Amino acid sequence: MKASIRNASLVSLAAGTAVMLAACATDSGSASEASGGPRIGVLLPATATPRWETQDRPLLEREIKDRCADCTVEADNAKGDVLTQQQQMESMISKGVDAILLVAVDARSLAPSVGKADEAGIPVIAYDRLAEGPVSGFVSFDGEEVGRLQGRALLTAMGGKVPGARIVMMNGDPSDPNAVLFKRGALSVLDGKVEIRKSYDTLQWRPEVANQNMNGAVSALGVDGIDGVYAANDGLAAGSISALKANKVAPLPPVTGQDAELGAVRRIVGGEQYMTVYKPFGPEAAAGAAMAVAAARGEPLGRTAGGEVTTRGGGRVPAVMLRPVSVTVGNIDSTVVRDGVYTVHQICTPALKAACAAAGLT
Repeated sequence: MKASIRNASLVSLAAGTAVMLAACATDSGSASEASGGPRIGVLLPATATPRWETQDRPLLEREIKDRCADCTVEADNAKGDVLTQQQQMESMISKGVDAILLVAVDARSLAPSVGKADEAGIPVIAYDRLAEGPVSGFVSFDGEEVGRLQGRALLTAMGGKVPGARIVMMNGDPSDPNAVLFKRGALSVLDGKVEIRKSYDTLQWRPEVANQNMNGAVSALGVDGIDGVYAANDGLAAGSISALKANKVAPLPPVTGQDAELGAVRRIVGGEQYMTVYKPFGPEAAAGAAMAVAAARGEPLGRTAGGEVTTRGGGRVPAVMLRPVSVTVGNIDSTVVRDGVYTVHQICTPALKAACAAAGLT
């Protein structure tokens, strides 16, 4: 998938959000409101990655209600199953919701469902990953930049072993357009500087699959044959680290991650994971909510978008693309703690007391 994106910043997001707040306050004559207010479907992809239920769902529900008090949010989670999400889409269409915010389990498989929604006059906003089919808008982070951040961090962590460092790549699900972008961004940094000894795609982003693959990698390469691990997200990092430890690989090679899960932040403090990529959930949810409310009210989505993206079908749709942030032990306090994602108390378990003190977190 090729994505051509105009620059969109948090400043434009704030401006767009302000416009939407004003619009929600002043527009009271829509047919949807007359019948009890707009209904917005929120379809999440999985529970294996904690962020969808612990961060995105509550944030989206709150942000939508903040912008549109009489809106009703109908949320569901496909738990990693394509058929389930297709059925959930059919249900939303049958109910006649006014807009759908969709995080597709499988972008290609959901394309017919997106088409059915479009035929029914229901706009679909692709959230976090670009679904195929006639979507009306897109909200996410720059996927290739996520991969570049991961790749740069891995090179830094391996230091003197570069060039020629030997790495294993634990990529995401190839059916997820984001996974393709992450890998592309990482390779743009790593190619020519490291030896990629093993590379795996991980269906449904399952940590247990990453664990199995890493066990195989260690068996094939030896306990001294891996200088670094590119893990596309924190779940894959956790599965990989568990396998490395079980195989008595010591010291652990640097491992990347993404999503700033609490477990990952703790592993970073404890020295088991080198970094994660923090994608501030609040701004993403705010942008998604603003676009969903605008779509449900039949308003132009360009008001909330600072750019556009090219879909797989070649069309251009309004988009908000946000900036990801690399998190290592040195900037936990100024990122996820400062933004209120986690408190120091949540991060610094008794077992991490000394490590937290060393990191300046206590």
